[in-house]
Amino acid sequence: QVRLVESGGGLVQSGGSLRLSCAASGSIPRLNAMGWYRQAPGKQRELVAKITSGGSTNYADSVKGRFTISRDNAFAVYLQMNNLKPEDAAVYYCVAEYGAGIRYSHWGQGTQVTVSS
Repeated sequence: QVRLVESGGGLVQSGGSLRLSCAASGSIPRLNAMGWYRQAPGKQRELVAKITSGGSTNYADSVKGRFTISRDNAFAVYLQMNNLKPEDAAVYYCVAEYGAGIRYSHWGQGTQVTVSS
């Protein structure tokens, strides 16, 4: 079973930056995309950013211009978060989407991001 291991979360002041990293423990055949979701207390999990195997990206409107998703090899993904706001505080989850026809997902355990005002 492939595991996604996240790192880089922590506490930062409003306006600060963090860089999240996620690496898969093994190969993921038929990988379609990797990305980041987040979930704040009492809220639903939401997409933050995603990057496809072809390099296309999409972002939540709330993070456009502040967050950048990137990949440096087939099974690792990063999220550079700049100008962080208190409303960005959440547990951030890495996801790898794969499969043809039926789509599957691997999820990481999550990393906490806390933003102080």
